[in-house]
Amino acid sequence: MKPIFPYLCTLSLSIYVTGTLGHDHSQVPLATTTPDYIAIDGTTELLELHKNLVEIESVVGNEYEVGQYLIRYLSAHNFTVETQKLPPLETNPNKPNEPRLNVFAYKGDLKNTRLLVTSHMDTVTPFFPYQRPDDEQICGRGSNDAKGSIASQIRAVEELHASGNLKEGDVGLLYVVGEEVNGGGMKKANDLFHGHAWEAVIFGEPSDNKLVLGHKGALIYEIKAHGKAAHSSRPDLGINANSMLIRALTAIDAMELPGSERLGNTTTNIGVMQGGVAMNIIPAEASATVLTRIAAGTPQQAMDEIEKVLKDLGEERLSVSFGHNLPPVVCDVDIDGMYKSIRK
Repeated sequence: MKPIFPYLCTLSLSIYVTGTLGHDHSQVPLATTTPDYIAIDGTTELLELHKNLVEIESVVGNEYEVGQYLIRYLSAHNFTVETQKLPPLETNPNKPNEPRLNVFAYKGDLKNTRLLVTSHMDTVTPFFPYQRPDDEQICGRGSNDAKGSIASQIRAVEELHASGNLKEGDVGLLYVVGEEVNGGGMKKANDLFHGHAWEAVIFGEPSDNKLVLGHKGALIYEIKAHGKAAHSSRPDLGINANSMLIRALTAIDAMELPGSERLGNTTTNIGVMQGGVAMNIIPAEASATVLTRIAAGTPQQAMDEIEKVLKDLGEERLSVSFGHNLPPVVCDVDIDGMYKSIRK
């Protein structure tokens, strides 16, 4: 069987994704800190496709228009296109009834392809428009993460088909929504394939052209402290929820969860804290949202350890609730021809 992976790998690296952009941009949970900047190295068609994608605002929850653009583009370039509707996000109050679409495309009638190329069309907030500050840089929300990947992947597959190196049934293209919040688009995409297994999958994420050997898992949780309000002149009448929460977070910050040689240490970030209403009032309620990136073990094992750490504090007024969680993933990257293709 023809080794098509090296061809695809070579052309998918046609945009070198790297650099730094001096814009202040806030992030949402699970977003990366990779700046939105790419160094130009590609054809006119590639840059035009990339520009059109970046110019469409697609902050997570508002991906409908960019999905429609991809449908039109891929259909016009003789791909068979399937869509998958997802419900609106509650975080998009300006367009509460607007659907979101996963987009899957392939050549001809063979849906279950040998390889899958995939990325996400949503971005973090806030949106800032496409710009060309000089001849060396392209700026704009999503220009790197991940519309640079989408544009280079599509053009790579188009060129490989045109050159005869790919045929019907070789490669499918999947572009999903919701990656920056909870991965809902990728979870929903499972329904498209009914257990089909590919020989390899290329995920379009900025990685400084380094081969990603795996990905840490994630566990989001909220810790709440339930105190009792009182005037600050009579602290004996109240229970300070902030003080209680600080003790809990100090223990969580010092918590040691297992790591792995391949993925490194398990890390914890105390991302959001809320508590109190005024400086002269003993706070009755306090909370913190925490993200632990799991390098080894399972989310359930991490949950058990977190609950134990909090229980050991002896604070009956503390509670924890767990949300979105994923286990760590170790990739099989031992693929013939891959390293040679990257070196080129």
